[in-house]
Amino acid sequence: MTGKKCKVLLVGQGAREHAIAKALKRSDLELYAFMKAKNPGIAKLSTKVKIAKLNDYIALEEFINDIQPNFAVIGPENPLAEGIVNFLKDKGVESIGPTKTNARVEASKSFTRDLMKKYNIPGIIEFKVFQPDSKDQDIIDYVNKLGKVVVKRDGLAGGKGVKLMGEHLLGIAEVVAFCKEIFQQGEPVVLEELLVGEEFSLQCFVSGEDIVATPIAQDHKRAFDGDQGPNTGGMGSYSAEDHLLPFIQAKIVEEAKEIIRKSAKAIKEETGQDYCGILYGGFMLTTKGLKLLEYNARFGDPEAMNVLPLLKTPLIDVFNAMINKKLAELNVEFEHKATVCKYLVPEGYPVSPKKEEPIDVAVEKIINEGADLYYSSVSELATGKIITTSSRAIAIVGIADTIEQAEKIAEKATTFVKGPLFHRKDVGTKALIQKRIDHLVELNIL
Repeated sequence: MTGKKCKVLLVGQGAREHAIAKALKRSDLELYAFMKAKNPGIAKLSTKVKIAKLNDYIALEEFINDIQPNFAVIGPENPLAEGIVNFLKDKGVESIGPTKTNARVEASKSFTRDLMKKYNIPGIIEFKVFQPDSKDQDIIDYVNKLGKVVVKRDGLAGGKGVKLMGEHLLGIAEVVAFCKEIFQQGEPVVLEELLVGEEFSLQCFVSGEDIVATPIAQDHKRAFDGDQGPNTGGMGSYSAEDHLLPFIQAKIVEEAKEIIRKSAKAIKEETGQDYCGILYGGFMLTTKGLKLLEYNARFGDPEAMNVLPLLKTPLIDVFNAMINKKLAELNVEFEHKATVCKYLVPEGYPVSPKKEEPIDVAVEKIINEGADLYYSSVSELATGKIITTSSRAIAIVGIADTIEQAEKIAEKATTFVKGPLFHRKDVGTKALIQKRIDHLVELNIL
């Protein structure tokens, strides 16, 4: 390695991967990107890019033979679930990302729930797994036992495989109908007790049983201001300068870290394989205490954009420590700043988004405003024109000493992107945060 630059292979083409690329390129290294569409931001930072489907292992093998990377970083969940880490390992390339077996922590909700139950991990929610041959009456009996339930597809659904009774499903008949819809795809259903409270995201670097937590953030799933409209992949998120949230205390974060630590240990015991990658817990503070809603086996999108820009320790050092099982020896530091991320998405998103629409991005004006931008589901054409696809287009991030200042920066910077796009103006605003606080006060949690 002496005298040679470290070569990192990045798999994925979204804003999360753009954030990883930017954080990596703060160090002197060579970045190589394997993407299904040309993300202009990642392409600009890369020595070389390969455009192919992420599960095109023939193209991937050609690329790794050509570039000889030191290791790979896998951004999205689908390649992880499909076993890309196993494939790369067979070719002699280590990865930041769990093996197919360990990626089940996200790819199978029943795997995670059963794991928590078996290893007595705190934060578990009352649940039951129903197989495709389940009887309607069994579902009805369980719903009657719990009252209101959450219905979850067992597998990956791009953040859209969850429906809440009383909100998306108006009665038991609709619950049964939704379960049957999932069963027809040959997939189990996880029914869980419907809890109320406030959610937050905790993303951790994990290497074996060693974990390093990043600042917590709060994501906004609903499409429109005031938490209205259909669920999305995430319309934006914010984090606070003290690395907590105005309604989440340090002791709650410590509880969440302990749940992740115990889960990492349980995964090793259950599968016989060390977890090496990101383990992100979606938590909810409820009247029944802190509960784990789900695990993701990678950085959140948008939450990656809240934490990676604040990382003071070189990301390459963190990744190397994870691969070499020396994470516990590294002092990982984050700046004490607040962040607000707002996603610009195509009109009609998420139901019938306008696609292949040109957009104009005044990058210099955004940077001059003190904000940053991350390209997501866009594609750069040979002409240099940037067009939308059917998903979220560009994430704008404001960073400042307070959430209020960061929100103002992000909001102003959104005006420098032109095209048929919209965003949630209320992400990170005082009014929305106060709504969260009032909710917990009303529930006698705060």
